[in-house]
Amino acid sequence: MNRPDREASPDVLAVIMAAGASRRFGAADKRLARLPSGQTLLAATVARAVGAFAHLRVVLRDEDDPVALGLAPDTPLIRAPHAGDGLGASLADAFAALAKDDALAEFEAAAVLLGDMPALADETLKRLLDHAARERIVRPRHAGRPGHPVLFGRAYWSELASLGGDEGARRVIARHRGHCLELAMGDPGIHLDIDIASDLAALPRGLA
Repeated sequence: MNRPDREASPDVLAVIMAAGASRRFGAADKRLARLPSGQTLLAATVARAVGAFAHLRVVLRDEDDPVALGLAPDTPLIRAPHAGDGLGASLADAFAALAKDDALAEFEAAAVLLGDMPALADETLKRLLDHAARERIVRPRHAGRPGHPVLFGRAYWSELASLGGDEGARRVIARHRGHCLELAMGDPGIHLDIDIASDLAALPRGLA
């Protein structure tokens, strides 16, 4: 899988969460929703991350076929055996795997991206990278509201690895408000995820 040769922040990786059941989308697997570009929704999100991060992992369910989801065969994966229990459980699977990966031993931070957010601006991802630190949580803010992705310094990986259920990482962020940096962005894409099929119409021209 080709990635940019980025010298900036080589010790930060993107973790793309794509193991959810997406029940609100209906019977179809929303990760397979096709954009006019021909890419699947998940593949478009991954391509956006590849443009900013030199390293990434895509989190999938045990039974998922990455090629069927539109991903390149060499896409680095993490399997989430507890994905059925919710986003928190998937995050726990992901960060437990990251902690055991010797290739990532020197990494300072990981940015958690949702697999259904292909409209993020490149500048948003690059600004998050610029503010990465081992003992810092960084998230974007637009129109008075925080959004995604959220970048977690390595100091918080063990807490993420102990999550469960479907709450996600909100409690981790709340416990460490003093180490949380919110960056004002002019990017509405930090709030634009695809929950139901009609949300696809809200994607910017060129994506949908």
